Amino acid sequence: MSKAIRIHATGGPEVLKWEQLPTPQPGPNEVLIKHEAIGLNYIDIYFRTGLYKAPLPSTIGMEGSGTVLAIGDAVQDFAPGDRIAYAGGPLGAYATERVIPADRLVKLPDDIDFKTAAAMMLQGMTAHILLHRTFKAQPGQTILLHAAAGGVGLIMCQWARHIGVNVIGVVSTEEKAALAHANGATHTIIGHANLAADVKKITGGAMVPVVYDSIGKDTFTPSLDCLAPLGLMVSYGAASGAVPPYDIANLATKGSLYLTRPSLATYVATRADLAISAAALFEIVAKGAVKIQVNQTFKLEDAAAAHTALEARQTTGSTVLLP
Repeated sequence: MSKAIRIHATGGPEVLKWEQLPTPQPGPNEVLIKHEAIGLNYIDIYFRTGLYKAPLPSTIGMEGSGTVLAIGDAVQDFAPGDRIAYAGGPLGAYATERVIPADRLVKLPDDIDFKTAAAMMLQGMTAHILLHRTFKAQPGQTILLHAAAGGVGLIMCQWARHIGVNVIGVVSTEEKAALAHANGATHTIIGHANLAADVKKITGGAMVPVVYDSIGKDTFTPSLDCLAPLGLMVSYGAASGAVPPYDIANLATKGSLYLTRPSLATYVATRADLAISAAALFEIVAKGAVKIQVNQTFKLEDAAAAHTALEARQTTGSTVLLP
């Protein structure tokens, strides 16, 4: 038997239920894995609350690391005992054991421990695609990054510094500002009440070519006002709620702006793209240019408490659930 956190209805953290289930068996092209660590991400909250739809009942979670227990027919790249990691789905990470398609896994380098792997895969590959594919950040550019002291934020601050990009990090407290600075942010802004004016002052009026916004409803319009003409608004999260309907004619009046809503799942949908992003992440971590900070751990059975802390912005860096 295995155990899992499941939801039978959407709602608050109280809908997360710790249940015992039969251990699944791998089918063709599938792998049974035993989790050693599971990553906590804001997308988990979107599925729990129903902002993103999942069939019910459902085991949520998009990221984990562990060991291969068994393989199904036609699996050639993995064998029992292999150390693996994954991110980006399908759902089902909040479990002691799970079955997952083999083409969604990557082998974990020996110098990366399970806890670090579970903390870095989704957030790290997200940082990679945001900085290198959604918008190809160039040395000398200045970018605006919300939630700069969060899991994705700290990785992006470090990665941007490594490639010579200046980060204006938006945070909610002085403590988080210090953390973002320590991880590579060139400038920090506390709160978004005067966001465009603050960015204008920092950039000498030039504004920024790209804004990375994971906050959503509360920061969408202020973020648009920070963009230079032809700038790109990257809305990749909704921590404050979904962005309401928006009149796209405003993009023209604000400087012929671009808008995108990227999803990691799309960027790593093919095996080749998954391998490229994972390899880039493993390389930057191996160099020491990006250090993964696991600042909170919870028992998997205490996932509700972890969700509560994440929603209350009481966490920094990455959070891991331990089976």
